[in-house]
Order: sequence, then C-alpha cells, then structure tokens
Amino acid sequence: MALLVQKYGGTSVGSIERIEAVAQRIKKCREQGNDLVVVVSAMSGETNRLLGLAAQLDENACEREKDVLVSTGEQVTIALLTIALQKIGCPAVSMTGDQLRMHTDGAHGKARITKVDDAPVHAYLKAGNVVVVAGFQGRAEDNSITTLGRGGSDTTAVAIAAVLKADECQIYTDVDGVYTTDPRVEPRARRLDQITFEEMLEMASLGAKVLQIRSVEFAGKYNVPLRVLSSFEEDSQGTLITYERKKMEAAVISGIAFMRDTASLTILGVPDKPAIAATLLDPIGHAHIDVDMIVQNSIGDGTADFTFTVQSSDYKKAYELLEESARTLGARSVHGNDRIAKLSIVGVGMMNHPGIARKMFDTLGQEGINMQLISTSEIKVSVIVDEKYLELGVRALHRAFELENIAKEEKF
Repeated sequence: MALLVQKYGGTSVGSIERIEAVAQRIKKCREQGNDLVVVVSAMSGETNRLLGLAAQLDENACEREKDVLVSTGEQVTIALLTIALQKIGCPAVSMTGDQLRMHTDGAHGKARITKVDDAPVHAYLKAGNVVVVAGFQGRAEDNSITTLGRGGSDTTAVAIAAVLKADECQIYTDVDGVYTTDPRVEPRARRLDQITFEEMLEMASLGAKVLQIRSVEFAGKYNVPLRVLSSFEEDSQGTLITYERKKMEAAVISGIAFMRDTASLTILGVPDKPAIAATLLDPIGHAHIDVDMIVQNSIGDGTADFTFTVQSSDYKKAYELLEESARTLGARSVHGNDRIAKLSIVGVGMMNHPGIARKMFDTLGQEGINMQLISTSEIKVSVIVDEKYLELGVRALHRAFELENIAKEEKF
C-alpha cells in the first residue's frame, strides 16, 4: 500500500464530465490499495472569471479581498469532486486550505507556505476516506485567507506530500510528461521516463512550462518524488522527477528549453570601476524587473560595455531606466533588442562529458545562427539568438544530440 498525493489542474477538472472522469481514476487507484490525498485547482477559466468580476467593480481592488474571492474557485471544485466520488461509492471528504491548516505568510496573491498540520488529513485517511484538498490557498497568522500565486496548487500538493512523507506526488495535467523539447516545435521530441530535480529546475527556469519552478524547488528541498502524468490518458507512466538518475553516462543532454519573451539591453561606455554593475542594476531591481543573463566587457580605455536580458514585458521600462543611468554616468549610448530568444541545452550528464558546448556552438554555426550572448553552468548552456532562428536552432540541436534516440533507449 502506498500513500499518494495527486494534483489535478484546471483543465483536468474543467467540466462535470471531466470531474466524473477524475473521480473514476481516483476510485481505481484507491481500489489498488493506495491511500490518497487529492489536490485540485479551480475549474479552467474560473479564477480569471472571478478576477474579472472584481475588476468590474474596482481595477485596484484590495489584494486581501481578491484572495477571498478567488479562493472560492477551488472550494467549488473540491465539493463537486467529493460529490462525484461519493456517488460512485468511494468514501471522500473535502477540505479547504483553512480546514487543512495550511499556514502561510501574509503576502496576498503570492503567499508562502510556513507550516502544514498533518493531523486532520491523517484522521480522515485513517477513517478510510480519500481526502480532497483545495489547492492554491491557505490562511495567514491574522486569520486572513491567502492565495499562493502562480503554480500554487502544485506547491500545495508538494507541501502536503512532504509533510505526510508520501511515496509520490503525482501532478496530473494536460500533457503526459516532460519531453526532450516542445513537440509543437520538434515533432520528434520524446517523453522522458525520468529526469533529475536539477534538470527540471533548469528546464522550468529556461522556458519549459510543464511545472512551475516553485513546486520543483519545494519538492527538491524535501526530497519528494514528483511524477508528471496526463489526466486524459489511461495507464501513462509519465515522467518521474527525483534525485537519482540511472544511465547517467548515456543521458548527456536531457532536453532543450527555450524562451521567446526575451529582450536584451546594452549600455556602452560606462566608467569601468568597481560596483558599476550594481549601480546600473539598482534602479532595475527597484522597479521589480528580473534580470537574467549579464555580460560586462572592459574596453581598455577606462570604460566598459554592459549587457543584460529581461522579459519582453519589462523591456520598455528597463530601457527608460537604462537611459537615465546613461545620462547620469555619461555613457556613450544605449541599445536594445526585443526580437531575440533564449535557447538552452540541459543535462546532468554534461558534467562528465567535455565538448558539449563546442558541439552546440558548431551545430548552430552550421545552420547560420549567430549567438549574441552565452551563459553556462554545470548542467546547462544557454545562448541568445535572433527570434526568427529559434525553431531552426531547436530542431538542429535535437537532431545533433540525438535526443529522440536517447529517450527511446532510456528505460528506468
């Protein structure tokens, strides 16, 4: 008998028919002898609908009251799913974040989990129930309802799995696992049977949208095995995310990630002196703009050129701030480019295989793709390229590293 935590996203419970299908899946799993805690999101589109209602009243509505409003979306789902389970003879009970005693800080709309009490869940499990929990929500010390922000239901599931010491946390979504790259760009992309936490964190941070970074970080911190599965397919094994990885020597590269919504900014001729990077990035940080890749080049005449990348949505504001810095510091000019993309290869195996970066650069060069910036770590290499060459680069790298063959051969 295993203790499993399953999470179903908005598309998985997007209609009464889908909720009934999920209920049948849960019943089948329980009949196999498993104890189950099920975390659900609001029905697809419901959170946006509720936020839209608030905006009709006041576009600057209080964050506290918006949390009260949107948290009702998950409450609807847990009740409906519990009713569906009871209807087919599967004992079940629903719990809100407050009933679960999901303690959070007071950051409305982006709260962090501080503590989860396991006693209420254990009591219901011991009584033979499937416990259906509202994801995305908790309660702060001042008794106000809070929501966890983007990916909050995944984080809820991982937190419960960590506290209960579950055998596995299963994230059911509309895809059947983690792929070597986006199949919409490279049709030969293959599903991976297994991937490490480190690789998944890199893939998520570099553009892969299967899981939110926050939930993967949480799972890695508490060593909770994660499995990504499709709620629309039967008997899929999905992708297991864990610390252990077999056939390390074979899996040099696990996947290719990319981000389209990237822009770069360059300031030329700033004084080449200590802390100049901090001086330039300080106003960017105060504007809550996240900076990604950074390159500083000393010119040799007492000046330096400084380049960094941001999300495209922050490009205009960052450009304005950099122009202000240029006037203050007496820099020569500021340039920007919002028609670029970031392309990355990821794999723990590259730590033991020299020449991976060279192979990546050679492959892109043979396709006539120029690299504007390069960033590396032990398990990834990222480059900035013109956006128009992104998909060509993805397909070329997938072919060069034979990822379709690696995915077929690796059976864990």
